[in-house]
Amino acid sequence: MADGGFLEAMSLVMVAILWGATNPLLKREGAGIERIKRRNALLQFLDEIKHLFLNWKYLLAFLINQSGSVIFYLTLASAELSLVVPITNSLTFIFTTLSGKLLGEKVGGTDIYVGMVFVIAGVTLCVLEKT
Repeated sequence: MADGGFLEAMSLVMVAILWGATNPLLKREGAGIERIKRRNALLQFLDEIKHLFLNWKYLLAFLINQSGSVIFYLTLASAELSLVVPITNSLTFIFTTLSGKLLGEKVGGTDIYVGMVFVIAGVTLCVLEKT
């Protein structure tokens, strides 16, 4: 990741933002799917798909989320694997928490924010070590 490492790291941060920002939206817009009950598995599956994909807000969040997956896949070709997972997974948790907070979800106290600082410091150290 030495050559173009910064660009690859920023690509992975973008993936984390896209995934993290859409996770609370997917949760909120997918609500109610647990109430769908059908006789057989095929009808159950089809009604669940209908519930999700006829909801334009869910579908938009899903497409944005999947665009993050495309960037992730493309970045895997050149990024160092030892950085891909720590950067994307840890930062996705941060962006999910912040997005949820912006959407009115209850988020824990100062422990959450102290943990976020440690995660960012750890990711920064990983990136600096590899670049």
